[in-house]
Amino acid sequence: MTEDSGTERHPRFDDDLIGLDPDDPEARAFAEHLDRMQRCDPAFTVEGSLRGVAEFADGSNRAGGLRWWVAVLVVCLILMGVLVSAWDILGDLLAWLER
Repeated sequence: MTEDSGTERHPRFDDDLIGLDPDDPEARAFAEHLDRMQRCDPAFTVEGSLRGVAEFADGSNRAGGLRWWVAVLVVCLILMGVLVSAWDILGDLLAWLER
């Protein structure tokens, strides 16, 4: 840990980003971006899917303007699909119980 800032030093500044200021917010953001770009985890597992949703949420929080609105639209469409599916399943269940 660095003593003056109280934050942990990213290991990329020792390997890939030698010479950049580790206290610079843009340099830290770039180091985090490199970590995300080089991550090769399987996406077909539950953990991988949840990690993908978390990355989408983080990215949409960083976005602004039109990209933010597109992210909101995607989330609304997903929620609408879940609600329609749940409504259909509930209707089928009630029809099955009436028999």
